[in-house]
Amino acid sequence: MKVENILTKNISSAGEKASYDAACKRLLANKVILAWIMKSCIEEYRDCEIQEIVENYIEGEADVADVPVNIDEQVSEEQIQNGATEDASIYEGVVTYDIRFCAKAPVSKEKIRLIINIEAQNDFYPGYPIISRGIYYCSRLISSQYGVEFSDAHYEKIKKVYSIWICMNPPKYRENSINRYSVTEEQLIGSCSERKENYDLLTAIMICLGDSDDENASGILKLLEVLLSSDREVKEKKEILQNDFSIEMTKTLEREVSTMCNLSKGVEEQGIQKGIEQGIQKGIEQGIEQGIEKGILLSIRNLMETMGWSVEQAMEVLKIPEEEKSKYLDELKKM
Repeated sequence: MKVENILTKNISSAGEKASYDAACKRLLANKVILAWIMKSCIEEYRDCEIQEIVENYIEGEADVADVPVNIDEQVSEEQIQNGATEDASIYEGVVTYDIRFCAKAPVSKEKIRLIINIEAQNDFYPGYPIISRGIYYCSRLISSQYGVEFSDAHYEKIKKVYSIWICMNPPKYRENSINRYSVTEEQLIGSCSERKENYDLLTAIMICLGDSDDENASGILKLLEVLLSSDREVKEKKEILQNDFSIEMTKTLEREVSTMCNLSKGVEEQGIQKGIEQGIQKGIEQGIEQGIEKGILLSIRNLMETMGWSVEQAMEVLKIPEEEKSKYLDELKKM
């Protein structure tokens, strides 16, 4: 049945997208990539060398899509401990941090509890400001420390948290920018000051990627654009990472880069196919109401609008006979 075919395609598409997202998270969870992000965006690590951050300050392995944001949604302790073997359905509907890990501060050697969230969103405005969600994640990460990092009224033991958001498809005016949002002190009356470490406990950072050829696209902006690009081949990515950023291509990193490239192409191709199907389907539905010839005209126009194609490309996909093309061209001019 046609309905079953469409459902199968949707399931396949969702699977490809989920695999792409998972590959993206695994790639960004590589310690050398995390170290670049930390050095570029977090003031505590600004003067550190990349290898120093990797070897001395990142603790253990990062949790990837494993820890719930809202602890009330967390499944039982036994299920968490056996998470690797549990069926994925037990986590359905649970929102997790994309990447979360702990790091030590270079000066004090105290732990900074750090989370990084990667959101590959085509829509920069998903019904709410992304930065508001970042602040919420920071708040949840602080509140979840109760009973773990501190108890009773020992608020002095709260660990600092970061939520870093990497936006792949921001609006033009936000491209190649990094913005930081943190708690600051404002003296309304008088000149007394609080110790910064007592209130500087959460920071949200927005990294908005763009064209790596832009003059502002250097350092971490270029690194992430190259790493996450769907347009670059694996070989090109490897060369840039090695030559421009001195990132050694381990077998694991090379495998993740290759997987990311293959999956991004699959997602892109499915997006193109979906656009074609939507354009044709819309034209057919309108054609039933207005006549077959009118429906073909509308399909041509819809494909041009949906896919950004020329009229010739749209007619080629619709397999319009050569002798009829001029007729539809004339009719399109009247529409």
